[in-house]
Amino acid sequence: MPFDTQPRGAAAQESRSPTVDWYERATRELAGHSALHVAWAAGVAQDDDILALLDRLPRDRRQPSLIFSVATWLGAAATAYPQFRTWLLEHWPEVESAARQRRTQTNEVGRCAPLVAALARVPGPLALVEVGASAGLCAIPERYSYRFGDAPRLGSGAPEIVCAVDDPALVPSTLPDIRWRLGLDLHPLSAADDPDAAWLEALVPLDRPDRRERLRAALATARQDPPRVVAGDALAGLAAAVAEAPSDLTLVVVSLGTLVYLTPEARAAFPGAVRDLGARLVTLEQSGIADDTALPGRFVLALDGEAFAEASPHGDRLSAL
Repeated sequence: MPFDTQPRGAAAQESRSPTVDWYERATRELAGHSALHVAWAAGVAQDDDILALLDRLPRDRRQPSLIFSVATWLGAAATAYPQFRTWLLEHWPEVESAARQRRTQTNEVGRCAPLVAALARVPGPLALVEVGASAGLCAIPERYSYRFGDAPRLGSGAPEIVCAVDDPALVPSTLPDIRWRLGLDLHPLSAADDPDAAWLEALVPLDRPDRRERLRAALATARQDPPRVVAGDALAGLAAAVAEAPSDLTLVVVSLGTLVYLTPEARAAFPGAVRDLGARLVTLEQSGIADDTALPGRFVLALDGEAFAEASPHGDRLSAL
């Protein structure tokens, strides 16, 4: 069947796969993330042949960002949708196999800017445990440098992370004093492993060279002393991870866009579990997941469940609440 760009009829609307809704929603959710991925998602949402292939996958493996990252990892180019469609059809066996094995594990180091702003509110020295840590690039925020609005550059490491702010009170004056750190992830990656680094780069859209360059710089910094990341569930493995932390440090658990992937029950239990372990909690999540706000569709930065700033999903903007 040729690619059909015409709107679907009422009967098709009633019988269509939920995957259609997912990809149509992605055209809105990815709008500030990647114009390329928006175009690909719009094309898939209207393409019965590609949708039929996607529906052979388990639901959690049809995620637009995962499919597009797998395609990038396997060699797809930054092309318009018709060319991308042809590539998908020619390489579907490899895409399907990789999608069943891989998972989105983005180490978006831009989120370290909100993290540094939050950690400035916690007396140190600190022990940091990051859940959903991937390769742990966000567990070493003090090794990078930052420009918050018009404030002087903070730190001297690479990459330099730029974050717009609308309130000077949000701007940290020092980098966090982190003396011990540990990452927790279902499938740990290593910054020192070339295949792992290649997968992390594939998770960044091809039309975002700025973020790809920043990721490469962060990987280079991390390789000098790779942060330790252990295998474990964000909730079930938390107690064991926290138990390793030195008792004379202030313990902070960090979640940067991870809790949304937990089951609703685990997500609801997470803040209480952190509190019961005697730790502080820093979250950068969608509103209401781990904080006291009700701002649909927006990301908020919170400390111990109390939101104090709205943020962009990738951390390049902070606004006071």
